[in-house]
Amino acid sequence: MLDHIGIPVSKLGRSRQFFVAALAPLGYKVIFDLPTAVGMGDAAFPSFWIGGSESRDPLHIAFSASNRAAVDAFHRAALAAGGRDNGQPGVRAQYHPNYYAAFVYDPDGNNIEVVCRKG
Repeated sequence: MLDHIGIPVSKLGRSRQFFVAALAPLGYKVIFDLPTAVGMGDAAFPSFWIGGSESRDPLHIAFSASNRAAVDAFHRAALAAGGRDNGQPGVRAQYHPNYYAAFVYDPDGNNIEVVCRKG
């Protein structure tokens, strides 16, 4: 099981603003706001971290959503926060008949996905 994940970002303030907006539909909130890193989660535990770094390669990260409406809300919020579309919300039957997902690139080019596996 995954406990937490951290990704490097080039501009912490810009990425903080993006992820706060994009992940709000999933219930994520800032739990730790440090000078060099930000920890977010859906309770008292930060399961997702971003930290300032000058050197990094793009990553793919998938967050789960409890329903399809949350996937749609993530996509809208991420685009409004400056993300670039990498896949409109919809079923990806090639993965699973109920694989409903949306994809965006964050400000650093990371491919951020939100998926609901419920029909």
